[in-house]
Amino acid sequence: MKFVDEATVRVEAGCGGNGCASFRREKFVPRGGPDGGDGGHGGSVYLIAESGINTLAEFRVQRRFAAGNGRGGAGRQRTGASGEDLYVPVPAGTVVSDIDTEEVLGDLAAPGQTLKVAQGGRGGLGNSRFKSSVNRAPRKFTTGDPGEKRRLALELKLLADVGLVGLPNAGKSTLLRALSAARPKVADYPFTTLHPHLGVVRIETDRSFVVADIPGLIEGAARGAGLGIQFLRHLQRTRLLVHVVEVADSGAAMPPEEAVRTIDSELRTYSDGLSARPRWLALNKLDLLPRDQWDDAVDSLVKASDWNGPAFGISAATGEGAGALARSVMDYLERASAHA
Repeated sequence: MKFVDEATVRVEAGCGGNGCASFRREKFVPRGGPDGGDGGHGGSVYLIAESGINTLAEFRVQRRFAAGNGRGGAGRQRTGASGEDLYVPVPAGTVVSDIDTEEVLGDLAAPGQTLKVAQGGRGGLGNSRFKSSVNRAPRKFTTGDPGEKRRLALELKLLADVGLVGLPNAGKSTLLRALSAARPKVADYPFTTLHPHLGVVRIETDRSFVVADIPGLIEGAARGAGLGIQFLRHLQRTRLLVHVVEVADSGAAMPPEEAVRTIDSELRTYSDGLSARPRWLALNKLDLLPRDQWDDAVDSLVKASDWNGPAFGISAATGEGAGALARSVMDYLERASAHA
């Protein structure tokens, strides 16, 4: 089963135009000599990262991209027109690899970054290039070089400041809706989120951060269970992980303290760097408990799971505590940027 953050495309650079074999023919100039022009160069193919694109879905429809061919040379030493370069927009965060050589060609992490993925062919030489003292009327010319052709694998790693992780149905999508203007699908059954969603959390006019809602992880995710490896890839660029846990007993697959340990284990299994990423707990669904039991429920879960980091009691459904969590995240990201 393919995942939406991957795509395979074929890119073809333009071929160079052929050189021209021509001789000057004018009245009163019986031996005008060679005047064939060079062929134009073929266009190259570039990938350019753009911030307005969030998925690679478009590349499932269009899989072939070709730059323009160079035009042939002409008499009077006229050089053929070069083929137009082709710029293909991709989402920022796209990693590009050559399928045949398995070489990583580049990582388009920031909007505006450009990567040449196929070099256009050089134009051929006209016969005027081969004139010499011993060959004043050469008929030799060269053909244009073919452009590069490549099969590319595109992999999108989401660019987000914060990643929401947790078991299926923990309330991550509901929290994303409470924090931002994003509107992911929300329902009361596991695996509602099948693809990552991005949302922008705006604290003030000039203070905001990007949150990625990662599909729910299950035990064994780091070894591929439930497409876990594809989902975990998206966390590699985040600066902070917010682990959403059901603090109230609402039919969850496992007790809250076990859910904390399960996600921690999956992160460690997948990557040491990922497990070392700063991680906070968001203890969700407090609205299912009486208001006077909220503080005790949070304290009990923190103690039972041996959690030492920041923990926030929230109700994503009502928005309770979401604002305090967002402001704390913003403060943390600003401090981290200042010390980077």
